[in-house]
Amino acid sequence: MTILDEILVSTRSELDARRRHLPLDELAAAKVPARPRLRDALSGPGLALIAEFKRRSPSAGEIRAGSSAGEIARAYERGGAAAMSVLTDGPYFGGSLADLREAATACALPLLRKDFVLDVYQLHEARAAGASAVLLIVAAIADEELQSLHSAALALGLDALVEVHDAPELERALAAGASLIGVNNRDLRDFSVEPQRTFALLELMPPDTLVVAESGISTREQLERLAAAGVAGALVGERLMRADSPERALRELIAPPV
Repeated sequence: MTILDEILVSTRSELDARRRHLPLDELAAAKVPARPRLRDALSGPGLALIAEFKRRSPSAGEIRAGSSAGEIARAYERGGAAAMSVLTDGPYFGGSLADLREAATACALPLLRKDFVLDVYQLHEARAAGASAVLLIVAAIADEELQSLHSAALALGLDALVEVHDAPELERALAAGASLIGVNNRDLRDFSVEPQRTFALLELMPPDTLVVAESGISTREQLERLAAAGVAGALVGERLMRADSPERALRELIAPPV
């Protein structure tokens, strides 16, 4: 099994347990305030930086154990992030829906629930916890499910960032109607990183696509290259989460050159 296969097995087990604890009809009935839209944050001039909260990952191990999602959310907002991504997978990334709720209470940024979404139940979880958007990973779901989840997310008022890592996955994402595309420079089968992947796939994007570069981004020079290529946003996590001051590290990344 690949690392992704292992994660998906775990995700399905965790999802079944949560569904038994809280039925979908009760979850769907939750009243939640509207959040700022991720699409709006990505549609402005320049490159929007999505700052990510994660405590650990299968590739990097422990990153910032015991960190508070609310504290980091406030730091990211002060530091000038356009949006925030929150890892809610527990077994592999040390996250939870409680982190998403804490971030939603602590800041006014658009919030992306970053997880392995396989079922409409998880869309309702994201909405109830305060997310503005969800991540849909093409490598993790079949075409019919991808189209269904994409449509369901939009119907719930959630933006859907559809993640691809090669040309065939991009073709599948576009066929599902996605116009907000995340290019993961990390191959989820073995967690190897190729930073040029975003640039290679840009040539295949329709002109109206909002593109977000993910993984392997840690320097201002990389952000400048992405901006010059027309990328709408970049997701940065490990660089910020390892910093003594995530707020200062974020400011250093997005500050104009002196």
